[in-house]
Amino acid sequence: MSTPTASAQLESSFATGVLFVHSCPRALVPHVEWALAREVGRVVKLDWEPQPLMPTMMRTVAHWRGTAGTAAEVASSLFGWQQLRFEITEDQSACGDGGRWMHTPSLGIFRLQTDAAGNGVLTEDAIRCALEESAGDGAAIARALSAALGNAWDRELEPFRAAEEGDATIFELPRLSAG
Repeated sequence: MSTPTASAQLESSFATGVLFVHSCPRALVPHVEWALAREVGRVVKLDWEPQPLMPTMMRTVAHWRGTAGTAAEVASSLFGWQQLRFEITEDQSACGDGGRWMHTPSLGIFRLQTDAAGNGVLTEDAIRCALEESAGDGAAIARALSAALGNAWDRELEPFRAAEEGDATIFELPRLSAG
């Protein structure tokens, strides 16, 4: 049985992921880059473009590579600016589970554990909690699991993920119920 080389051990302590800043006031752009630089230990210059849904805001996407836990550190740094909408992922690695952190001004921050394919993973305890709190009510179970998966954050961020040049401003349509 062979032992891992020093370079293999060092490589296994790294993680990768993607940062999506969906909306950022123009004045905060350099501050976001400085916060990222502080967490990754080097100068960061991102390619920003206008956010089509909010013309006064900017957006960017950046793939990153760093030590395991970098995504949590970046999310903590960016959380301080409440007007940002962002997501950061950390892929599953030899050092631990993957994760996705989502932040919106109205909902705050949320973290979801992810598997190697990027799917959200609920722990046994989270599922048990949903079952116990719902007392067997199917609709309550669905609401509890939806909350545990961060669906409210996904609903709020989805228009920003899909926004293209020329898209209209976001507005919420009223929900109609059948019956």
